[in-house]
Amino acid sequence: MALIKGTKSSAVSEALMKIPLKERVKVTEVTLDMADAMDWIVRESFPNAEKVTDRFHAQQLVSEALQDMRIRERRKAIDEENKAIRKTKELGQAYRPMAYRNGDTKKQLPARSRHLLYKPQSRWSESQKERAAILFKEFRDLEHDYSLSMMFRSAYEHSKTRDEAKIKLEEWHRKVEEKNFSSFVTASESIRSHEGTILNYFPGRSTNASAESFNSKLKGFRALVRGVTDLKFFLFRIAKIYG
Repeated sequence: MALIKGTKSSAVSEALMKIPLKERVKVTEVTLDMADAMDWIVRESFPNAEKVTDRFHAQQLVSEALQDMRIRERRKAIDEENKAIRKTKELGQAYRPMAYRNGDTKKQLPARSRHLLYKPQSRWSESQKERAAILFKEFRDLEHDYSLSMMFRSAYEHSKTRDEAKIKLEEWHRKVEEKNFSSFVTASESIRSHEGTILNYFPGRSTNASAESFNSKLKGFRALVRGVTDLKFFLFRIAKIYG
């Protein structure tokens, strides 16, 4: 285990090269993100290792595409409300936004739907189910976007072999091409360019989710203490709290 400052391939490779070659050639698999720098680090440091694009990073790419569409719809709703406010002012009237049955206004609806769009329907709470029904009725494109996101997630959850996953991913790419949503097209192109290492996930289903989770905890702790001035003391506290 190593803590290396920065993400430059030269700095990380230099640290890993301190491990004797006879030990590095024993590494058979490395999970990594989609950054080119990480790819080169693995090539240089672990010549016999098979590269596996971590599931977390692939799904994050698709989830971000969905969230981009949600933000876009929210901006449209804000523009509509601003126009309505100007119009009522011109008429000398007070503006009162229309609220749906759950209490959300049109601009609040996509803003408050951020978390439910990350989840499959089976994990929605009752209030999220109600909000989703209204959201998809008012923003039809978001319903299609959500279906694309869940379809990609399903490829990971229900594929048992590399070939099965490849078929499901091809179906997903075709759906993205049909809908032609710009955010998803960009995500689809990135996934195609890393398809080989993405498919390497399915035989062994290796993931660095635990490392990503720990990294998230460290970032949360750093934010909680309002940044770090004494690095040694910070690492001491981390060791005591998380060790």
